[in-house]
Amino acid sequence: MANKIKTAQKQNDKSEELNFALGKENYILLIIGFAIIIIGFILMSGGKAEDPAVFSEEIFNFRRITLAPLVVLFGFIIEIFAIMKKPKSEKTLNEE
Repeated sequence: MANKIKTAQKQNDKSEELNFALGKENYILLIIGFAIIIIGFILMSGGKAEDPAVFSEEIFNFRRITLAPLVVLFGFIIEIFAIMKKPKSEKTLNEE
C-alpha cells in the first residue's frame, strides 16, 4: 500500500514538473518572432557618414525609415500572437 502511494506521488511530481506555461508551438513562434525583430534591427543599422562633419543622406533611405520598422512591428505582432495562442491540450495531441 505504501509503495502504491509513493509511486502515485512520483507520477504526480513528474507531471507537475513537465507542465509549462506555454506549449511547444508557442515557444517556436516566440523564437521566430524574436529572430524577425533582430532582423529588423539589423536592417536599421548603417548609414554612418565617413566624415563626421559631413551630413549623409544614407540614413533616410527606404530600408531604414520604412522597411525595418515594419519588420520589427511584424516581429512584435508574432510575439503577441505566440503568447496569446492557446496551446493544444495533451488529450488533443494524444488523439491525433
